[in-house]
Amino acid sequence: MKAIDIQKPILYNQILMSGNKVSESRLKELIAAAMFAALTVIGAQIKIPLPAGVPVTLQTFFVILSGYLLGSFYGPLSQLIYLFAGLIGFPVFAEGGGPAYVLKPTFGYLVGYPLASFVVGKITYGKHVVRDLMSSRFQLGKITKGRLLLAGMAGILAIFAPGVAYLFFATNYILQVSTPFSVLFTGGFLIFIPGDIIKLTTILIFLSFWTIRENSQN
Repeated sequence: MKAIDIQKPILYNQILMSGNKVSESRLKELIAAAMFAALTVIGAQIKIPLPAGVPVTLQTFFVILSGYLLGSFYGPLSQLIYLFAGLIGFPVFAEGGGPAYVLKPTFGYLVGYPLASFVVGKITYGKHVVRDLMSSRFQLGKITKGRLLLAGMAGILAIFAPGVAYLFFATNYILQVSTPFSVLFTGGFLIFIPGDIIKLTTILIFLSFWTIRENSQN
């Protein structure tokens, strides 16, 4: 009986310490998600207007990066935080914010942000969960460069698929400006390919420095 009485508080303390570690890890990931939401806000303000009405911004850079570093849960969460902040009225989007933003032709690209982050995280890590931001440095070290490239390309397509589809719908049926799909496909997708290749290449270079390989001493 005495042995059992001694073990009970020890077991309780172990469970309590384990719970504290889990809570601390979740807090770190929530902070990281909020940080990437803020980075996406900053990226939205760095923009180059284009004739088609869809500006070049750095948003996609941070969207894709969030999937790589935060995984398929906290990465999309960061973008949902960003979308929520914009839709309730904060001027965090490239052209402001508020509920009426859903009527803008470019809103489909924003819808693609959490989807893209999810796709990148899912392809990169599969069923594995990113426990915290720093652990991604070690987890990425086990993933091939080809898989990382595939994840990034799929993520970019996940942004443009709903983006171009909604661009066509909003332009033709909300704004009632008759525009062929081919024109919007060119101005809403093809024109961005060179810039997105540069962004993805920059991200992959960053990951090569961020990642800690198993045979690395640092």
